[in-house]
Amino acid sequence: ARFDAAKSLDLQLLDNLNSSYDAVGKSGALADQKLVIKGRAIFDTSKSTPRIGQLNPAQEWDGVLLVLFDDEYQPVEIFYASKQVIQEALNDRESNRKKRGAMSIAQFKIIGERIWTAENGAEPEIWDNQAT
Repeated sequence: ARFDAAKSLDLQLLDNLNSSYDAVGKSGALADQKLVIKGRAIFDTSKSTPRIGQLNPAQEWDGVLLVLFDDEYQPVEIFYASKQVIQEALNDRESNRKKRGAMSIAQFKIIGERIWTAENGAEPEIWDNQAT
C-alpha cells in the first residue's frame, strides 16, 4: 500500500518504520502533510465488516490514506481523510472500538474523499475544491 500510494500521489516514503506516519506529500494538496497509509484487499464484503486498523490521534500525523485493492491485489481506489475529520468521527460514538481508534472501511469511505482511482488516476476536482 505504501508503494502504490507513493507512486500514485507523489509521496516521499519514510525509511523509519517506527515513525507515527509513513510518508510526506511532495506536491499538490498533500504537500508537506504527514500521512499514515493503510491498505486493505476487498474480497467478499457481504460476510464481514473489514476494518482499517487502529488510528491514534495522539500521534504526529496530518491525514490517512486508505488504499483499496481488488482480489488480485491491484490498487483500485485511494481515499483520504484528515486528522480532524477522523477525530470527529471517532468522538461521535463512544464505543470500545472507537476508543481504540478502530474504524471500518465503510465508515472511512463515508468521512473521507476518494482522491485516486485505477481508471482515472488522481481526482483533481476534489482537490481543487479543498484548496480554496
